[in-house]
Amino acid sequence: MSFSHPSSNANDRLVIALGDPAGIGMEVTLKALADPRLPDGLNPLVVGCRTTLEQTYSRLKAQQCPLLMDPSDLDIDDLPVHEAITPGAPSQESGASSFRWLSHAVLRVKEELSLALVTAPIAKHAWHAAGHDYPGQTERLAELDGARQASMLFTAVSPNHGWRLNTLLATTHLPLQQVPTALSPELVLRKLDVLSEFCLRFNPNPRLLVAGLNPHAGEQGRLGSEETTWLIPALHQWQDNHPHVHLSGPLPPDTCWLSAAKAWQLGCQPESPDGILALYHDQGLIPVKLMAFDEAVNTTLGLSFLRTSPDHGTGFDIAGQGIARSTSMVAAIRAAWDLSRA
Repeated sequence: MSFSHPSSNANDRLVIALGDPAGIGMEVTLKALADPRLPDGLNPLVVGCRTTLEQTYSRLKAQQCPLLMDPSDLDIDDLPVHEAITPGAPSQESGASSFRWLSHAVLRVKEELSLALVTAPIAKHAWHAAGHDYPGQTERLAELDGARQASMLFTAVSPNHGWRLNTLLATTHLPLQQVPTALSPELVLRKLDVLSEFCLRFNPNPRLLVAGLNPHAGEQGRLGSEETTWLIPALHQWQDNHPHVHLSGPLPPDTCWLSAAKAWQLGCQPESPDGILALYHDQGLIPVKLMAFDEAVNTTLGLSFLRTSPDHGTGFDIAGQGIARSTSMVAAIRAAWDLSRA
């Protein structure tokens, strides 16, 4: 984790990239920025198309949506779209616009030493249609920042008891058949370093869990050999070098998040994990979204700045209807503000 507390001359605000203009990014941003749960003094810099944002605001007002931020009250870096955008209809233009806005937003974060970057959802297929062949925003952010290895961590604070769920992905946007070859002892050790560093912000002796790759965590080699041949030795090596951390694993993936689910409902228990390492995308995201779909925040670690994003997609099926929930965007903005100032 490379971001640090801003220096005394840092610009004490967030930068928000508006995501795919055919999706719900502008809607949830306008709703979130008017939410009373956000702290005072945000003064965000919004990167996107002013005209499209104003059109979104007018449509939401006509749909009787309460609690909307008026674009006229926002500081907007205006990068206009070049063709008409229809809500719910992603296109080459919507992909090109969201790619341009994200890239420009990173420049503004680095120019102004801003606290953090918050990104509304993009559509990978729209990026590809526009000629930008990236697996997702995380990979583009790493390229722009010159980061060797960015990490995806999903964090959420339970509305019931304030317990924090943290799940980090060892691999990100890969086809499932590529996961076993992408995994290695070195990768797992590095990701455990990232996860533990993040969890140390909240607990000096964190408890970390690691999910196995195979069903039943391989069942001693009967259902797969990765656990016995390299994963267990790697975890023992890491634990020996980090005696202040309690490390458990590899655990059967189908039960690895049960203690987290209990803490999410009831509050912190003696067995509650501070962080969980998932070995591939859906292994981590399925339990996170089942527990905390509206509260979870996608957090990019390993950059020179903090980046957060709501834990949902572009919502093309509901775009333009005024019904998108802004809870996750509120959580993303709050997390960016709180974590970057900690």
